[in-house]
Amino acid sequence: MNPWPGQALAEGELGAALLHIERGHLTLAHCALTEAVADGVSAGTTACLFYGAPAVEFVLRCAGQSDRRIEGAVDAVVVRRLAAATGRRARGDRPALAEFDLIRGLTGLGAVLLSRGTSTPLLGEVLAYLVELAEPVHIGDVTLPGWWTDTGPGSEELAGGHANNGMAHGAAGVLALLAIAQRHGAEVSGQKKAIGSLTRWLERYGNTYWLTWDQLTGSEPRPVEPARPSWCYGAVGSARARQLAALALGDSDRRQAAENTAHAALTDPRASHLTVDACLCHGWAGLLTTIRAVAADSPDPDRFTGHITALAGRLSAALGSMPKPGFLEGRAGVELALLGTRNTGWTRALLID
Repeated sequence: MNPWPGQALAEGELGAALLHIERGHLTLAHCALTEAVADGVSAGTTACLFYGAPAVEFVLRCAGQSDRRIEGAVDAVVVRRLAAATGRRARGDRPALAEFDLIRGLTGLGAVLLSRGTSTPLLGEVLAYLVELAEPVHIGDVTLPGWWTDTGPGSEELAGGHANNGMAHGAAGVLALLAIAQRHGAEVSGQKKAIGSLTRWLERYGNTYWLTWDQLTGSEPRPVEPARPSWCYGAVGSARARQLAALALGDSDRRQAAENTAHAALTDPRASHLTVDACLCHGWAGLLTTIRAVAADSPDPDRFTGHITALAGRLSAALGSMPKPGFLEGRAGVELALLGTRNTGWTRALLID
């Protein structure tokens, strides 16, 4: 359990601060930030984009502010995480999701570093780590993606492990960071190759949440039923990562294919009823925010206009029933989605731009 829940961007005061900053209510944002850090700032083993010093830095950056002490604490967290990953590779072990994912791992920490600009050396080290993560590994005659984990998506035991495809915990988040960095001029050796291989994986598997050993090796068929479309998992978040990758590489055919995937997920009658709540993580707010980003980068944004209008209406009607106050699963995230603006760069926490 995190000892200072106010520093949890997903649920605590930091999420409220993001909403106040986007609205231009800086006094209210200052009060929320002050409350969040009243007992200190965590730079321990659980510090990540969504908790502790990295979360505080991200929110400060959204307000156009910085703090050298916070940055130093974040740098120390990143250095420790990179060293731990190096040790894990040296042992020949496969990574845990929390090592590399957006919510808890180095992908999210890379998003924080990227919010500083592209000149910080640690950003290059994180990108190099992710490029290596995209390299395949081999178990006997089976080829696995480098982000294959030995456990299940909830860190539970799962025979043979799985490859996670989501924005929040898997390949789509890794691809999104590499692509966004590429578009901003931050590139390391092998980055374009990694973007290409991750894109091809998601073109094949991105509509599913994850792939198990049995599904990959063919002893159990992959699911054919459509999954709930959302930001965190499924076709829409994956399609945005693919669109970002295509934009980074100047591949108009793959950009079009990614946009078609996103559009199909919104129009598939078999999937339309599967998204049932309002939140940013896996609900209508996340869909709305992600589709807005897809449309903004599309040469044919009008094809998404009706869906954006419908999602905004559904979200507005649901706002009053939100029981939680936070960012990923609460009112702050829903209100940010309804605002429809991203002037502060708050959507970088979702890696959709």
